[in-house]
Amino acid sequence: MQVSNPNNVKIYNLSAGKSLPEWLSDRKKRVLQKQDVDIRRRIELIQDFEMPTVSHCVRVSPDNQYIYVAGTYKPRIRCYDVHQMSLKFERGLDSDVVSFQFLSDDYTKIAFLQCDRFLEFHTQFGRYYRTRIPKYGRDMAYHSPSCDLYLVGVSSEIYRLNLEQGRFLNPISTKATAVNCCEFNPVHNLFACGTSEGHVECFDPRVRSRVGILDTALSGHIEDLKIDSVPSVTALKFRGGLHMGVGTSTGHVLLYDLRSDKPLLVKDHKYEMPIKRIVFHDSQDLVLSIDSKILKIWNRNDGKPFTAVEPGTNLNDLCMIPGSGMVFMANEAPKVLTYYIPALGTAPKWCSFLDNLTEELEETELPTVYDDYKFVTRTELDELGLTHLIGSSLLRAYMHGFFIDIRLYHKAKALAEPFAYEDYRKKKIREKIEEERANRVSVKKLPKVNRELAQKLIEVEEEQEMEPAAKNKKKVAATNLLKDDRFSAMFQNPDFQIDSESVEYRLLNPVVSKLDKAKKKKLAKEESQFEEVEEDEEGSDASSSDDEHTWTSELKQQHKQLKRELRQKRKQVEEKNASRPRFFEVKEGQEIKSLHDKQDNKKSELKKSLAERLEDQKDTTVIREHSGSIGNKTMTFSLKKSKKEDQIDQDTRQHHMERKKIRRSAGEITKTFKTSTKFWRGKRGK
Repeated sequence: MQVSNPNNVKIYNLSAGKSLPEWLSDRKKRVLQKQDVDIRRRIELIQDFEMPTVSHCVRVSPDNQYIYVAGTYKPRIRCYDVHQMSLKFERGLDSDVVSFQFLSDDYTKIAFLQCDRFLEFHTQFGRYYRTRIPKYGRDMAYHSPSCDLYLVGVSSEIYRLNLEQGRFLNPISTKATAVNCCEFNPVHNLFACGTSEGHVECFDPRVRSRVGILDTALSGHIEDLKIDSVPSVTALKFRGGLHMGVGTSTGHVLLYDLRSDKPLLVKDHKYEMPIKRIVFHDSQDLVLSIDSKILKIWNRNDGKPFTAVEPGTNLNDLCMIPGSGMVFMANEAPKVLTYYIPALGTAPKWCSFLDNLTEELEETELPTVYDDYKFVTRTELDELGLTHLIGSSLLRAYMHGFFIDIRLYHKAKALAEPFAYEDYRKKKIREKIEEERANRVSVKKLPKVNRELAQKLIEVEEEQEMEPAAKNKKKVAATNLLKDDRFSAMFQNPDFQIDSESVEYRLLNPVVSKLDKAKKKKLAKEESQFEEVEEDEEGSDASSSDDEHTWTSELKQQHKQLKRELRQKRKQVEEKNASRPRFFEVKEGQEIKSLHDKQDNKKSELKKSLAERLEDQKDTTVIREHSGSIGNKTMTFSLKKSKKEDQIDQDTRQHHMERKKIRRSAGEITKTFKTSTKFWRGKRGK
């Protein structure tokens, strides 16, 4: 169980146990389950509440006793009994389920709309009937008083299937090219459907005529969006008899009163992704809406955010058990996400133990994520001397660093810094002594850390007290550094000591020296009281230009000096490397021969006769002897070819043979050419 606290609202993720790294294999996870008590005691609310790869839809039966989940791969549906907290049955299908609708209060009668235009009806024993609709379907709704099943999809018509008569009735025509969603009002049975043109068309099922059209684009929520077309309606939900929630493809949720065409509230998800499902929570005036990235819970009256859930996987569907804080979400992962939010309501009766569990968890502190692993950067690995482990199973790369086992980290830390604890202990003792000294009668003096900076700030503060308040607006921020508690460590902790020998400080030093010179010139001006005002102004302009010139020259000199120092350091390193002896590793089975040995071998080979040389090269030569009739004898020899060369020769010969077989003679072409030339010559003669 994982606990998150967005906006100070506790959210319990029941579909996750102790947070284990994803890179662990199943075998290691089983070993951890045997060793770790926390993993064995994790909560598995419903057994096998998952799909092989992806879950598309999740719904709870009207009597709140059964949960249906449709997913893939392979396409299937699963029914779970909440009283048994386990799987009741599973059925395989021919294609993926787009949507499904309960036809009874329990699990016995249900209709499935599939992606291949088929509509299946299932009962207790299995599939009861299967029929096909003319166009691809996207959503359906059931009108219980007339037993009509309304189907909408990639068509301007709304198909009606009467389940009592067992036949299709006359369809209802709309003004849209496609209909994305549909919904019946539970109070007065008004039928509403959302179109791809951004309209919500409402029909009365008793007379099968259009009652009205609602244009969602008139609300003005798309003015800031840079889109060419009007956003389509992707989700619909009624609340009572007069209120309706509309979700668009741009990530907006619009709340309407049916008596007005202007929305009461427009809520933006900020992700510009289509809204997939809207659920109203009546007891607290909250609205739950999801897109493929996030579930947002917000206030129905003013739109203020209540809390949000961002699981990290793409979401497909949302289902909430009425009157409770239990939420199910189908997603692009095997597990069906289960969240319990106590702020929305108590747990259902079949899992009432969750209330006691959550109360106990609130009293105790939960462990942090990945307790057994430590995140380290590459520089920390260099300090610990563990860079040779990069690429092995002991280090797991993650973002800009690595995860390492905490036990290995502590061992390496102890070896790399054996006196770290003693230094830490001395540092703490020193801090306590300084705290006790601060309580005594203190004399005004400069701090030990960054004394020069503190002295400059004190001088600025003294100048500020002497000058009027109107001229000191820019200096207030500088003087507050000494008094502000946030910057107190800058003058107490030696880690914040300014390094005057660093490259950055040396490049910045001309700027600091310029400020000091400006102060000196200002004092000199104050002393010279007998000069005229105009001459002072001219002198100041000239001095400012001189200051700029001297500052740029000092900065260039500093750059040149830094380059010289870098060159000298490189030369010193090269000289050290050149003076060091070089060592070479000799592989086993090889001998290093000197030049004298090679020369001796060449001389001995030249002295050898032809027979001796051939005797040495028996493995690489083929010797043939020929004897004549008179008694004379001749001998020829040729070098043996390697296996690779023999294979190349064999391939070339085979290639030439194949080319000879494929090649055709050009006799027929020459014949046809001669006959055609004779024919045209004859015509010219005529």
